[in-house]
Amino acid sequence: MAAEEPGPTGGTGPRQTWAALPWLVRTAVLWSACLVVIAAGLYLLGRIAVLLAPLAIALAATIFLTALLDPVLLLLRRLRLPAALAALCTVLLLLGILVGVGALVWNLTASQFDQLSQELTQGVERSRDFVTSTLPVTEAQLDRLVDQAREGLSGSSPDPVAGARTATEVFGSALLALVLLFFLLKDGRSMWHWVLSRASGPNQPVLAEAGRNGWQTLGAYSRGTMFIAAIDALGIGLALVVLRVPLALPLALITFLGGFVPIIGATVAGAVAVLVALAANGPTTALLTLAAVIAVQQIEGNLLEPLVMKRQVRLHPAVILVAVTAGTLIAGIAGAFVSVPITAVLWRVIDTVQQRRAASTLLPTE
Repeated sequence: MAAEEPGPTGGTGPRQTWAALPWLVRTAVLWSACLVVIAAGLYLLGRIAVLLAPLAIALAATIFLTALLDPVLLLLRRLRLPAALAALCTVLLLLGILVGVGALVWNLTASQFDQLSQELTQGVERSRDFVTSTLPVTEAQLDRLVDQAREGLSGSSPDPVAGARTATEVFGSALLALVLLFFLLKDGRSMWHWVLSRASGPNQPVLAEAGRNGWQTLGAYSRGTMFIAAIDALGIGLALVVLRVPLALPLALITFLGGFVPIIGATVAGAVAVLVALAANGPTTALLTLAAVIAVQQIEGNLLEPLVMKRQVRLHPAVILVAVTAGTLIAGIAGAFVSVPITAVLWRVIDTVQQRRAASTLLPTE
């Protein structure tokens, strides 16, 4: 008599083994596999961006500036200017602002930038004296660390070939960003409509809404970040002027640039201002500068940011720290600048898609 074949639920094949696992184990395996695939994809994209650093920086700067200048373009278009002329005027306005601000800062502070490193060195020396007098740290240990830092700074002479290559890459990236900025301002909307026309079917409305919300998020983030950075620079700069701290304008410029890296940038810029105040005017002025920096940052974080950034742009501080750290590890300073807007846009797009899917499941079916 022939042996009976196992039923559909018998046997020890892969499907049967998978079905025999507890649901919690299967869920953990699936989520872990998804996270591994997403992390591998992000890592691969980051490595490609590092290999193509000039192009990646140019693209990131172009998209950021396009979102920032889009209201100016729309205003010129309402004045019935042609698309090409409106885009050209917007780019020229940007160049005029950058050249004007750069020339003003250079004329007022060119002679003071050489003093910045000296002031910072003196600030470190006074900080060393304060640390050795209040903490159980010997002067020999701190002197050894300071000497190693000085030797590293003095012994690292720049390579002329590498410096020339870097300057060429920076110039090429800036020129490429300006050209791409003109074309995106001129034809960006028609490019997006062309992309939407290729996504036919039920996914087209979802893609259109997700893209629109993502673009609005990027624009709100770019304009809000620039406004908040300007307010931080103005507040801290005025405090430095009132306290008679030297190099007030360069320190305000550092604060403005640091505002584009949330949390970390403002902390570093404030620490530099406090060190210069300590070196120039002593511990009392340094403490007053620290109080001014903390007050400005508290006003910015608790009042300005909720009003300017709006709810759909704001991210949790833990998410911001992780994004900035990951961007810095992948692409250095450029990664720190672009990590937070990329995270905000991705979160807005994912949230829009999830809301559309949830709404579609709640619709009554005939």
